[in-house]
Amino acid sequence: MVKLVDTHASEACGSNLVGVQISLPAHNCFMNNINKINLKIPKEVSQVTKTLQKAGFEAYLIGGCVRDLILGREPKDWDVTTNAIPEQIQALFAKSFYENKYGTVGVVNEDVARETEEGNVTRETLKVIEVTPYRIESEYSDFRHPDTVSFSKNIEDDLKRRDFTINAIAYDPSKNILIDNYKGQEDIKDKIIKTVDLPSDRFKEDALRMLRAVRFSVQLDFTISHETGKAIIENSDLLEKISKERVRDEFSKIVMSDNPMIGVIMTQRFGLLKNIVPEIEEGIGVKQNSDHIYEVWEHCLRALNHAANKKWPLEVRLAALLHDVGKPRTKGWNEEKKDATFYGHDVIGERMTKKILTRLKFPGEVIDKVVKLVRNHMFFSDIEKITLSAVRRIVRNVGKENVWDLMNVRACDRIGMGRPVETPYRLRKYESMIEEAMRAPVTVQMLKIDGLKIIEVTRITPGPKIGYILHALLEEVLDNPELNTDDYLSGRAIELSKLSDEELKKIGEAGKEKKEEAEEVELKQIRKKYGVR
Repeated sequence: MVKLVDTHASEACGSNLVGVQISLPAHNCFMNNINKINLKIPKEVSQVTKTLQKAGFEAYLIGGCVRDLILGREPKDWDVTTNAIPEQIQALFAKSFYENKYGTVGVVNEDVARETEEGNVTRETLKVIEVTPYRIESEYSDFRHPDTVSFSKNIEDDLKRRDFTINAIAYDPSKNILIDNYKGQEDIKDKIIKTVDLPSDRFKEDALRMLRAVRFSVQLDFTISHETGKAIIENSDLLEKISKERVRDEFSKIVMSDNPMIGVIMTQRFGLLKNIVPEIEEGIGVKQNSDHIYEVWEHCLRALNHAANKKWPLEVRLAALLHDVGKPRTKGWNEEKKDATFYGHDVIGERMTKKILTRLKFPGEVIDKVVKLVRNHMFFSDIEKITLSAVRRIVRNVGKENVWDLMNVRACDRIGMGRPVETPYRLRKYESMIEEAMRAPVTVQMLKIDGLKIIEVTRITPGPKIGYILHALLEEVLDNPELNTDDYLSGRAIELSKLSDEELKKIGEAGKEKKEEAEEVELKQIRKKYGVR
């Protein structure tokens, strides 16, 4: 259910907006725009504000770091705002850089960098502290960046350009003073997300803020106000104007949150998902066969949530979300069984997943891994029927480095069906089969012979024929790993070298087709036995 609250109704009744309290310092006052509060600030950060203030400038912590401090969370980033201009900021800090047109100066703390190299990962974000002048922004013609930026001498000008009230709080660590012109503390207390001033104005300035609202909601477990949610729905199509890289980053943060299922549902209800991954919406209302109690949409979301519960990485979460994305386009009907079928949904899903992730500009290594996981998620853990040869091919298809993530995607799939992952014995048994399969060769690089050795023993000219021989040898070893010895492969290579290139290609292709056909029959029998589509 989308988190929407009618703040007008709540305020009219004088009630708490969401009925949930959070623990905050007892001395904190939520009723004044300026009040005293003692927040714990790392010395590296306070040193930056002190340096600016000693030079006669104002300096405040601003944005998400102040919000997180009030919530008792460790900030991931530290931002400082000041009435100094970039040139004045750089003059105060020997190690700094200014490489943008928005006034932000990066102040480098080399001491923290050295500590981080020694293993102090928690201080990584203190290596660079961003310092930005108070800003006044013009129109946002591209719905993402202001056309022009001018610097101001008043903190109020900077606060009113912020996105959400919870991020529009400034803190002076030297005086322990908060400036809160938009009652952001009250919204933090009531766990609600509201924009600074009119939400439609904020979203038309920067359409990515709509997706950020959802991200903050799931990361902080906050509610999106009724007015803010309504404005997201009305302006959702503006998200198309945002670069795919920025959309990808925000969507990834939602997927990596503790509540990604709720986050994806919210993007769909607000009309954002159709501008991010519309293919996922095709699963809404698509009923599955009798083995499933959930529609495709809910099944994939529950699979994703299991990955989040297990704290698995982004690639596993994306594969869990997309593993059945091909089902709506492959749905059929078995008249004999009076049940739905989804033959080939893994193949269609593979193509769709590659298209989706490429469109969102994910890195190539992420795309490659997720595509492999989606394509191969239909493996089966029936220890009485599945063969080591088939397991070895699974390992070869996804790579040794990915096979355990494939097991995790399978676990997500089963949980998404409302079933336990495996009985303990069967899980241990199948894991042992994978361990054994990974000790056997699954690629030509794992053979006890290489191209140079083949040239040495056969005395043939280097060329494509070497590759044909290697793949022909691999096909034999996949069926019988005991053949993977230098003596056998050397002798067999000599025999194969006497054949023509065309004959070698036919042997390799025929062997591969024969094995794949046999495996497909075997897998179809397993699917038929267990009613898996």
